[in-house]
Amino acid sequence: MTSDAKATLAGPPMTPVLRSLLAAARAAEPKLVDRLRRLVEAESPSHNKAAVDRATALVAEWCRETGAQCILHPQGAVGDSLEARFGSPDPSRRPVLVLGHLDTVWEMGTLSNMPWREEGDRIAGPGVLDMKGGVVMALAALEILGLRDLPFCPTILLLHADEEIGSPASRALTEGIAAECSAVYVLEPGEGAAGAYKTARKGVGQFRLDVRGVGSHAGVDFGSGHSAVLELARQLERVAALSDPAAGVTVNPGVMGGGTRSNVVAAEAWAEIDVRLPSVGEADRVEQRLRSLQAVDPACTVSVTGAVNRPPMVRTPAIAGMFERAQRYAFEMGLEPLTEAATGGASDGNFTAALGVPTLDGMGAVGGGAHAAHEHLLRPFLAPRTALLAAMLL
Repeated sequence: MTSDAKATLAGPPMTPVLRSLLAAARAAEPKLVDRLRRLVEAESPSHNKAAVDRATALVAEWCRETGAQCILHPQGAVGDSLEARFGSPDPSRRPVLVLGHLDTVWEMGTLSNMPWREEGDRIAGPGVLDMKGGVVMALAALEILGLRDLPFCPTILLLHADEEIGSPASRALTEGIAAECSAVYVLEPGEGAAGAYKTARKGVGQFRLDVRGVGSHAGVDFGSGHSAVLELARQLERVAALSDPAAGVTVNPGVMGGGTRSNVVAAEAWAEIDVRLPSVGEADRVEQRLRSLQAVDPACTVSVTGAVNRPPMVRTPAIAGMFERAQRYAFEMGLEPLTEAATGGASDGNFTAALGVPTLDGMGAVGGGAHAAHEHLLRPFLAPRTALLAAMLL
């Protein structure tokens, strides 16, 4: 730990309070795991509104038991968002936003092949790491603070149902609530085996490149045709050249298609492009370059649609300060050293950080295999991470 981190907290050491939080979190672990199992077994794929709403209703019930005031925000065709407010309103203090989601990438019926499993230190199941573990940890942290009658910041727990599909419906709600908050804690999984907190994330863009050519019979009238597939191939070389891994910029044409039959000169072709960007400047540059693509074959036309849908989360001095506070608390609790990381993945924390609200991400569970068949969390991290989250709410 740096000397700056050790000096982050003023006043008397908080070690006795912090270690009492850790003891309380360990005592609360059986209840936390029981809730986690119930939530994992409430399957909640993003595109199934009824299913994800059932998971949301379950969490809302637990929030009310903890004394929260709950509001369900309808989000059209996707599941409702849950806003739960904890603690007494205090006009002199802006609340803290604890941000997460209840939707998963797993379709209904996944439990039949990927059931809840407790195997040694591992707990496995669909969505257990990303991010139902973080949700039940947040509830446990708030319960611990309430039961011990410790003063904590007014807290808003905001859980969405469309994060895994880019938050198209919930983004405005996230930004509106974040604007009234002093800080944002994101319940996404920690990074790597040690569960590093995330202090920076790349922005994400999703683009589609469409090419229109001139179709013709490949055998009878080949010379009249102008292949959209060939033009797409030329354009993809230009697109790939926009990547600059040394600068943290990656441009990946990941899906493509075109043409109808091998004996037809293709009249249409397309590609879907994923872009990851470390800064707003790079986002503007890459988007401008994509939109300025011109056809090599003058008989073809090229068009680009899409946008950067999640702005970069840039590590600011305020974010660094929040991380140093968490690092100090972990030190005083006697936990393993807390580290920080930057990642190419995005979360709803990208939106809040872009507003200028200090955002600390990766504060949820620790494990591996998110979005994969071996998704799991590591049980030994549950109580320490829950206690650390509770400490950050003091």
